[in-house]
Amino acid sequence: MSRPYNDRSNRALGQWGEERAAAHLRRLGFDIVDRNWRSPERAVPGELDIVAIGGGVLVFCEVKTRRSRGYGGAALAVDAVKQERIRALAAIWLRSRADVDAEIRFDVVTIEGVALRHYRSAF
Repeated sequence: MSRPYNDRSNRALGQWGEERAAAHLRRLGFDIVDRNWRSPERAVPGELDIVAIGGGVLVFCEVKTRRSRGYGGAALAVDAVKQERIRALAAIWLRSRADVDAEIRFDVVTIEGVALRHYRSAF
């Protein structure tokens, strides 16, 4: 019976982590263009956590939040399959925004406990 509580707790943790990551990107001079963007294409389901732009760079940022540092860390959750899905989602997002003219970068922000790490050009 504790599963629904955990699901809500995990969702709240994820939202808290995304909020911290967005604030971090803003401090670096980025404007947040989109958050939790969902693909309208059924063939490529999924979500982009944060899309930000600044200094001529468009960043697709995946956020992974964990209560504590586990084996290998949260960054390992962004494996090759996840990276490919994010690339596909980014391509769909870009097709819908013909006005964007910027260098593209894929970043990962991990939050483990309270420690935030930003991996620029992670993949």
